[in-house]
Amino acid sequence: MWINRKLSQRVVELAKHFPAILITGARQTGKTALLRHSFSSAEYVTLDLPSAAAAAEHDGQAFLASFSDKPLLLDEVQYAPQLFRHLKVAIDADRHRTGRFLMTGSQKLSLMESVSESLAGRCAVLELDSLSAAEVIATLGRRAPSAEAWMWRGGYPELVRNPEMPAGDFYAGYVATYLERDVRQVLKVGSLRDFERFLRTCALRSGQLLNLMELTRDIGIAGSTARDWLSVLEATHVVQMLEPFFNNVGKRMIKTPKLYFRDTGLLCFLLGLDSPEALASSPFNGPVWETFVLGQIMRAKAATGSSAKILFWRDVHGEEVDFVIEHNGQLRLVETKWNESGENRQFIGPLQNVRDLLGVRAADENWIVCRTKHDHPHPSDPSVRVINGYRWNDWLPQAVALKKPAQRTVKKATKKRT
Repeated sequence: MWINRKLSQRVVELAKHFPAILITGARQTGKTALLRHSFSSAEYVTLDLPSAAAAAEHDGQAFLASFSDKPLLLDEVQYAPQLFRHLKVAIDADRHRTGRFLMTGSQKLSLMESVSESLAGRCAVLELDSLSAAEVIATLGRRAPSAEAWMWRGGYPELVRNPEMPAGDFYAGYVATYLERDVRQVLKVGSLRDFERFLRTCALRSGQLLNLMELTRDIGIAGSTARDWLSVLEATHVVQMLEPFFNNVGKRMIKTPKLYFRDTGLLCFLLGLDSPEALASSPFNGPVWETFVLGQIMRAKAATGSSAKILFWRDVHGEEVDFVIEHNGQLRLVETKWNESGENRQFIGPLQNVRDLLGVRAADENWIVCRTKHDHPHPSDPSVRVINGYRWNDWLPQAVALKKPAQRTVKKATKKRT
């Protein structure tokens, strides 16, 4: 079963303008499949094979010369970092030829160092996450799982193509492979058991402000070690950091980022949730839903190449809105709720308060994202729209379709009641 990826059209278009394309992302998100499907005539070699990596690393010029004049797909290119300088020479010898080298890699930090040193201006870089809900719904139609089942199982393509595969077994193998291949190689960690504990402790904090002091205390590691380990989780596309909105709006703002996992199936596995029913009744259902919604926004942003910034709002008094989508100087506020209606009057309070502080910069329609059956205006405030986060298809196009709102009076900042 082939699953159409929203990123594929952008990849094909960029290949018309750049000599090289690099797709990064976590293991098993479908990077290779996307390129092989989009460029079916390209020659293929995986540097995951030690012999191929050794040839590319030790004599890159001869390695590249061993292939024909067709586009060349280099899989897991991070295993041969010395190859990049030979790619630069080959590209510069025929600079006007586009779509020549197609590359994948799962370790962003080392890859971007090589790209910035050797292929700056010659290579377009894209990120591919696991499947979005929209991609799966478009593929499976009525056979698509419920929101709870989808979040619990996650978006790795193999789990969608093979619905009989036990998700727990898949993720147990995935984590073991990840620890042995990526973590041990990047960090040369002595105790993988401590790193796995760190990974699971981070899962408990998805959707929360990053608190390195708590992480170091809970695991019993140094602060510098926690920072290094966290950078590995980011570089290997397991987690992402969301930066806070910070501007002069008359409020003292939090400057600490929030931590999120990039796939909710892996998150649920690390949280020990063994079924969709366990997720639905878990105290973690709210953070998992918030993680899911951010994931859909980020996947849409990558697929469209949007310049929109995704942030969150939180001031020192605790006023918070989950996400702020900034585009062309205007801001759409997004609040997430694990709820089937989203009509609780209390849900819109933070949206209204922050909207009034932002004045004309705020969008004229803001969102509560929940599991409602039908999208509709909030009964207490029609400027707030309640939408179904699982069935919503056009995250970024709709989010950045901002109209200039009517002039609003900006309220003075007030302290939150305790």
